[in-house]
Amino acid sequence: MKKNSYFLIILIVLFASSVYSADKTTLVGDLRCEYKKDPLGIGHTNPRLSWKIYSGETDQVQTAYQILIATSPRLLSPGKADLWDSRKISTDQCLHIGYSGKTLESRQKCYWTVKIWDKYGKETIWSPPAYFEMGLLKPTDWQAGWIKTAIDFEEYSYPSPLFRKEFNIAKKVKTARLYCTSLGLYEFYLNGQKVGDELFTPGWTSFKKRLQYQVYDVTGMFRNGVNAAGIMLGNGWYRAFNPNANQVQDIEDLEVLAQIEIEFIDGTKQLLKTDNTWKSSTGGVVKSEIFDGEIYDARREKTDWNTPGFDDREWKGVIVTGTKKNHIISAVSQPVRRIEEINPVEIIYTPEGDTVLDMGQNMVGWCRLKVECPEGTTIKLRHAEVLDQEGNFYTTNLRTAKQEIIYTCKGGEVEVYEPRFTFQGFRYVTISGYPKEVTKDILTGVVIHSDLERTGTFSCNDSLINQLQHNIIWGQKGNFLDVPTDCPQRNERLGWTGDAQVFAPTACFNMQSAAFWTKWLHDLAADQHDDGAVPHVIPNVLARGGSHGWADAAVIVPWVVYRYYGDIRILEEQYTSMKRWVEFVRDQAGDQYIRKPKERQFGDWLAFATTWSDYPGATTDKDFLATAYYYQSVNLLRQIAEVLGKTGDAGYYQSLQKKVKDAFNREFVTPNSRLSSNTQTSYVV
Repeated sequence: MKKNSYFLIILIVLFASSVYSADKTTLVGDLRCEYKKDPLGIGHTNPRLSWKIYSGETDQVQTAYQILIATSPRLLSPGKADLWDSRKISTDQCLHIGYSGKTLESRQKCYWTVKIWDKYGKETIWSPPAYFEMGLLKPTDWQAGWIKTAIDFEEYSYPSPLFRKEFNIAKKVKTARLYCTSLGLYEFYLNGQKVGDELFTPGWTSFKKRLQYQVYDVTGMFRNGVNAAGIMLGNGWYRAFNPNANQVQDIEDLEVLAQIEIEFIDGTKQLLKTDNTWKSSTGGVVKSEIFDGEIYDARREKTDWNTPGFDDREWKGVIVTGTKKNHIISAVSQPVRRIEEINPVEIIYTPEGDTVLDMGQNMVGWCRLKVECPEGTTIKLRHAEVLDQEGNFYTTNLRTAKQEIIYTCKGGEVEVYEPRFTFQGFRYVTISGYPKEVTKDILTGVVIHSDLERTGTFSCNDSLINQLQHNIIWGQKGNFLDVPTDCPQRNERLGWTGDAQVFAPTACFNMQSAAFWTKWLHDLAADQHDDGAVPHVIPNVLARGGSHGWADAAVIVPWVVYRYYGDIRILEEQYTSMKRWVEFVRDQAGDQYIRKPKERQFGDWLAFATTWSDYPGATTDKDFLATAYYYQSVNLLRQIAEVLGKTGDAGYYQSLQKKVKDAFNREFVTPNSRLSSNTQTSYVV
C-alpha cells in the first residue's frame, strides 16, 4: 500500500478516536493476522484474524462480526469480496477467527476489513483495510538452488563469504518480493542497500528439521538498467562452537537460498535466483562467532562489492549443492531488530590499568565504534557484566566465551563499525589499542532483541520493587533473542526448557510473546525424542534430556500461551508432543505412579548454598519433585483435552491424575502432613 494511503488511514483513525470518546461511537481497528500487522509470508492456509474494539462507552461489547477478504481493496464490499464474505456471525469473539474462504495459494495477497455489531445491535463502519500475503506453501515454489562459495576454507570459523550477481531491469516494476534463507546467518543487499532491518536471519531453529525463510518487499529498490544483488553470510548458531559438547555444532559449509520474484507493470515477470552464475569472495569480516565475537579488518573491505559495476573478475565461483528444501518453513515469530541505543555514562580506569566505558545498564547487543586512526591500527573491545570487588574488569563468569571485537582500521577517514553476526551481554566495555584519549563518544551501545510489543507494565511506591520490575524487563530483553535463553553472555546462551517454563507467564505479561513461544514450541516438538523424552535445551545441541521441571515445558508453556492469549491452535499443534511426554513419564512411573527416572535430573537446581542438587543436608528428593511434576503435567493435559473436546483423553488423564495424587500422598506425606523432604522447596511444590 502506498505511503499516502497509510497517512490517510492514520488521519481517519485519529479523527475517529477524537470523536468516539465524545459521542460514544464504536469503531474497529488494529487488525492483526497471526498476531502481526500486514504480514508477508504467512505459512498457514487458514490464517487467523483478530481486531480491537474502540468505544467511548464503558461496558461496550461485540455481539456479531462480518469479515470481507478480497484480492484487491476495490473489492472490499458485500457482494464483491472474491475470497471470503463471512456474513454476519453472532459471537463476541474477536480473536483468532480462522479464515474460511476460497483456498489460498502461494504468494496470494489478501486485503481484508471487518465490522461489528455492538451490544445494542448497532453496526459499526467498516475498519480501515489491512492485508496479509501468503508465503511459499510448497517446496516446488523454490526455483532457486542452494549455493556455497567455491573458496576452500580449512577452519570452521572462516571469513564471512560474499556473493554477488548483476542483472538488468528494463521495465517499470509493479511489485517484487525477496524470499531468502540460509544455513548460517545472512544479510541480503540490493544496489548497495541492505534489504530489511531484521537481524540474525533466518533465526535459530532445529536446522535439520525446520529452517525458516523471510519475505521482503523490495519493490522500490531497483533502478533502470544494471542492478546488483549481494549476500553476506556468517556462522551464527549453525556453526557455533558447543562448549558443553566440546565440539563444533555443525561443520558443514554455509549455504544460501534466495529468489527475487519481480512483476512489471505490463504483467510480465522476471526471476532472479541463486544458481551457478553467482560469484563469491571474502571481505572485511575475518571471523564471526556467536560466543567469541567478530574480527574485522577494514583494509580487506571490498568497497561497493554489492553495487553495479564492481570489478569482480578475481572473484571465485559458487557450488550449487543438493541441500533439501522440504523442511523450509515461513518465519513465525517477530524478528530480532535494533531496538534502542545507549550512551556510556562514565569512563573508569581500573587498578589493573584497563580503560573501561560504563554503559550504565546491563544490555545485550553490541557497541558501534567510531574512530579516526592510522591505517593498521587494531582496536580491541572486550565486554563484561560486572567489575570485581577491586574494581577490575571481570570475565571469569564468561567461561570460554571471549566476547570481544577486534577492528583494524583502514585509515584516512572517520570509520564507523558495527558487528553483524555476533552479540554480547555486558555493561562494561574495555578498549585497548586506541592511540588517542578515550572519550565517551567513541562508543554507542546498540540494544537488540526480538521485537516484541510491550503489553504489560507495573509500578508502585516502593523503589526497590520498581527496580526489580525494571531488571525483569531488561532480563527479558537480554534473553529473548529469537529463542528464550538462560543467559546472554557466557559460552552457553541456550534455550533451557526449565528457565522457559518458569518465565513464560511473566514474559506474556510483559510483552506480546505468543508468536515467539509458538516458534520455539514447534522446535521442541521437532527435537523431542522418539520415546517422548524432551531435551534440556531447545533447539537441542546437548544431551538427551528428560528432566522433571525442564521437559515439562512441553505441557506447561502451551498452556500458558493459551491462558494468556486464548490461542487454541497452539494446544492443537502441540497436543501430540504433550501426550508423548506424559506417556514417557507414565511408562517410567509404572503401576506405582512414582517417577524414579534414570535420566539426569536437575532437581532443586539452585538450592541454598550449592550449585548442584545432590549435596547432603537440606535436599529435596528428586523422586519427590519428579512425581510432583508428573502430577502437574497430567493435570494440565487433562484440562487441555477438555478444551479441545477430547473427552476420552480427558477421562483417562483424570483417572491417572487421581492415581498419581494418591501414590504421592502415600509415598511422601506423613499422617501428620509433614513431607518426606522437609525443605522449603518441597512445601512450595
